[in-house]
Amino acid sequence: MALFSRSSSTTTATPETVFDAPTSAVDDVTGDYTIDAAHTRIGFSTRHAMVTTVRGVFKDFVGTASLDTTDAAKSWVKIAIRTNSIDTGSADRDGHLTSPDFFEAEVNPEITFVSTEVERADDTTWLVTGDLTIKGIAKPVTIEFEQTGSARDPFGNLRVGFEGAATINRKEWDLTWNAALETGGVLVSERIKLEFDVSAIRNA
Repeated sequence: MALFSRSSSTTTATPETVFDAPTSAVDDVTGDYTIDAAHTRIGFSTRHAMVTTVRGVFKDFVGTASLDTTDAAKSWVKIAIRTNSIDTGSADRDGHLTSPDFFEAEVNPEITFVSTEVERADDTTWLVTGDLTIKGIAKPVTIEFEQTGSARDPFGNLRVGFEGAATINRKEWDLTWNAALETGGVLVSERIKLEFDVSAIRNA
């Protein structure tokens, strides 16, 4: 039986993956920016059958922002996403998500987010509240963004990075399709996590 025993003295924790340290090219990131879609991820995750997490992204989007570090209230963000650019790694699932059961992409070609209020919680944390519009329904959402650094790329562009997330209930945007499970619960969770990994380039 000793072969199957575990000793706490020999158990080691799995080390957490850590990226290289962020850089800071400028002290003040105030300015107007355009989101670099090639280096930005707008994604989401949800529970499937209440046993696993399914993740997806939107591949086609544009966004602009204006940052003011001394008066955050003057800052703003605008994002427009092509609904049919959704990609979950399954063509059948993507087709279902763009159908009338969910986004009805032919009728609702865009998902938009337009900020209504921007605050700074501290030197690196921004709270962006805005109207998220899906299927023509606009609801307020607050996204907490962590400023992850700034850098000059090889082409001379000043880049700033942000990571953010928010959790919403999809039913508030009339995304109500579901299927009951025999064991209880439903096939797709109502709560969806929105995820943002943003690289923005300051305008010349």
